[in-house]
Amino acid sequence: MHILLSSSSGQPIYQQIVQEIQGQILKGSLAPGQQLPSLRQLARDLKVSIITTKRAYEELEEAGFVQSIPGKGTFVARLNVDFLQEQERLKLDHYLQEATRSARKLGLNAKDLYPILQSLFEEEESSS
Repeated sequence: MHILLSSSSGQPIYQQIVQEIQGQILKGSLAPGQQLPSLRQLARDLKVSIITTKRAYEELEEAGFVQSIPGKGTFVARLNVDFLQEQERLKLDHYLQEATRSARKLGLNAKDLYPILQSLFEEEESSS
């Protein structure tokens, strides 16, 4: 499992771990039933505190993405990926509505936003 962390993102490390694992589950890179690294192993691999990985795994479990089985480990939950993808699309729709309102306040239109969005995608791709 490959997780990319950024100390300059302004986002807590545990949240970055959560987002990376959620993304891999939603894309199908991590399959239902697949075992995740142990808390200690992930902390060692990422060079972070075990408390950080514990918090990330707890958030993933609360959100239904993983299931922890005492004595066995943490596994990708058997969940409805279509439902989760739809939830993510709804969140994206909300963020885009907010961005559209902000753009209109600045006098920008869709043509003005396209290069900005393209640049953000390129930045994201180059950082991963």
